Amino acid sequence: MSSAATLENLVSQIASNAIEVVDLTNTLSPDFPVLTLPEEFAQCAPFKRDVISHYDDKGPMWSWANISMNEHTGTHFDAPVHWVTGKDVPDGSVDTLPASDFVGPAAVMDFTAECAADPDFVLTAQHIRDWEAGNGQIPPQSWVLFHTGWAARVGTDAYTNMREDGAHTPGPDPSAIEFLVNERDCRGFGVETIGTDAGQGHVFDPPYPAHNILHGNGRYGLQCLRNLDKLPTFGAVVVASPLKIEDGSGSPLRVIALVARS
Repeated sequence: MSSAATLENLVSQIASNAIEVVDLTNTLSPDFPVLTLPEEFAQCAPFKRDVISHYDDKGPMWSWANISMNEHTGTHFDAPVHWVTGKDVPDGSVDTLPASDFVGPAAVMDFTAECAADPDFVLTAQHIRDWEAGNGQIPPQSWVLFHTGWAARVGTDAYTNMREDGAHTPGPDPSAIEFLVNERDCRGFGVETIGTDAGQGHVFDPPYPAHNILHGNGRYGLQCLRNLDKLPTFGAVVVASPLKIEDGSGSPLRVIALVARS
């Protein structure tokens, strides 16, 4: 089959619902929480929407609004330059990344039971090896999606799960990210939580290993995903295209997955 015929077939199958388009994105609103840093650091701004006109005397035939937010608000993309380890990665900001990098196969690792039992569940390389033993090896250049069940907590305090010592949410340790980058050549790492790191990610060496190791190796992060339970373990294709912000370290985005119906 020619490349043109392949694309025509893809469009036809989407139109006929033989291929389902699954929305992996949370709704961006002023109520959606943002990452809270220790008070000595500058803070991330939440989403804000100011109506300019809405079919009224300020604009009788049109509705529009001004919006503002941090680059890492809501369901969002982390580019290499987001972290100090990735500051010298060539073409590491969202406006210079190859657009082809945004589209890739998904590998969905289900650790919902472990995270339900322990909100501070730490994903290790051994966990991934054990998971692969039962599910198959993660293909190169995959979007590796860490399914924790955390998306069900959106809209409640349990989503950020803040305590006096900070957030308590699941995430990877250095061995897990080193394994995914160096032994599985992942495209990026996606999570349902606000950050790709555990809520207590500062305790590791290096601290915040997902950010530190992923971005230092030119890989990407996806945060605040949903509907991972609607994806197969392997076989879905993720499309995660950030806004083309000049020198941008990241961007809110609409993440979708293409899934063949069984």
